[in-house]
Amino acid sequence: MAEWDEDIERIAGRLLAAPQPRDETDTREFGPTPPFNRHRPTLDAAVLIALIRREDDLHVVYTERSADLRSHSGQISFPGGKIDPGDEDAAAAAVREAEEEIAMRPSDARVIGFLPNYLTGTNYHITPVVADVSPTAPFRANPEEVAGFFEVPLAHLREPENYRRHVFHPGGREVKTWRIDFGEHAIWGITAHLTRLFRQMALEADDRSLDD
Repeated sequence: MAEWDEDIERIAGRLLAAPQPRDETDTREFGPTPPFNRHRPTLDAAVLIALIRREDDLHVVYTERSADLRSHSGQISFPGGKIDPGDEDAAAAAVREAEEEIAMRPSDARVIGFLPNYLTGTNYHITPVVADVSPTAPFRANPEEVAGFFEVPLAHLREPENYRRHVFHPGGREVKTWRIDFGEHAIWGITAHLTRLFRQMALEADDRSLDD
């Protein structure tokens, strides 16, 4: 497993060493468009970009949210959710959510950095947490929270041709986002945007092929 140490440390060196201050949120799903419920307090959340050590490559794990959830049901996302009062910080919340959703053991995860804060159109203030994960047990989906999960090799996420524009029309508005296809899965919206940001920041820091 030590064969991925150099890649992990290189990625860690390109990330933020600590969460971005809350008042410096600078990325949004809808660009300059304010959140739909901007007059209400934002909800603090965290997601885990887990770099899973496998024999062939590092992999990133994604979940398919349960169709029964009230928020973003059925969508593909990173493990994560709201930061609870009992969570020490965003990193603890992200790791806890990964344990609850896919039975990722907290002791298997080592947080190595953070992406910039992210404010969604539904008023969630997200801290993206990146972790180095050496699994000591198989992952298992919690059916109350996720319908399933899958892993994408880091090699797939490095390639610029795997990212393309996606347009959808919520409420009659035209919204442009990113989409990443992997097998039968289509990753788009918030999760695709964060994946793209991770690629630009941590995987190919000098590559400008995905710039707007």
